[in-house]
Amino acid sequence: MRSLLFVPGDSDRKMEKASTVAADVLILDLEDAVSQERLPLARGLITDYLRARPSKARLFVRINPLDTPFALDDLAAIMAGAPDGIFLPKARTGHDVVLLGNYLDALEAREGVERGRTQILSVAETAEMLLNYPSFVDTGSRLCGMTPGPEDLAAAVGASTNRDPAGNFLPIHEINRALCLATAAAAGIAPIDRLYTNFRDLDGLAVACAAGRREGFVGMIAIHPD
Repeated sequence: MRSLLFVPGDSDRKMEKASTVAADVLILDLEDAVSQERLPLARGLITDYLRARPSKARLFVRINPLDTPFALDDLAAIMAGAPDGIFLPKARTGHDVVLLGNYLDALEAREGVERGRTQILSVAETAEMLLNYPSFVDTGSRLCGMTPGPEDLAAAVGASTNRDPAGNFLPIHEINRALCLATAAAAGIAPIDRLYTNFRDLDGLAVACAAGRREGFVGMIAIHPD
């Protein structure tokens, strides 16, 4: 999982465009990119895309957080398309991964999908997860990777930004990134580095990718096809 591209789930045009991009994983998004009113539309579009499989990439779906009223409806709809994995936002402890795995057990059985086929990728973007990293080490075989999320973590701790005046990430985000890397190594899963937000700065992106690889990360999040 070297490159993971987020794609808004309520736009068939953007999903079609993503099919032409050489990303290893497409993350079809039902959370931040989709308003509550458009969730039913997005669930249908994503399920159709999963069934059609127009891309050679692995197809993951970012559902809404498990503690919202939308997560189960997301899963009930999109599992009919047998996604390769679920991108789990705002996890708090390893119990969230176990709980999601239990839901997937039931839905794979309903859809006639091989049990355990659907993987889980977790993003570290809550204060609770920062304090509970060890609980993610033994959560079963579905968890395939994790990645730090500095944008939502900043909001979770009440910060107005995630960077200092010089443009460097604030200490809490460097701690989160280091713990994410160590936990992934301990769990034997893929550590995915945080996204590089300025997608037009390819030189800066190359520097960030090389630095992440030296440190032990094996992939990176992208939010734009460029």
